[in-house]
Amino acid sequence: MAMNPSVNKRLKEKARQDKREDKRRKKLQKLEEKTARPDTPAGVDPDIAHIVPGPQPPLEM
Repeated sequence: MAMNPSVNKRLKEKARQDKREDKRRKKLQKLEEKTARPDTPAGVDPDIAHIVPGPQPPLEM
């Protein structure tokens, strides 16, 4: 038995609203995480701030 087209339309719209809400929630969460991070000094790349140039100590096993 096929569903009524208006029911399909309602289901699609509900799915769109849910997806929109999820995106909004994720965006807010990322913004909160970004503001919670400690500030880094100007000109310092936080991805490589802890790396020391030169020979690295051997890995201990």
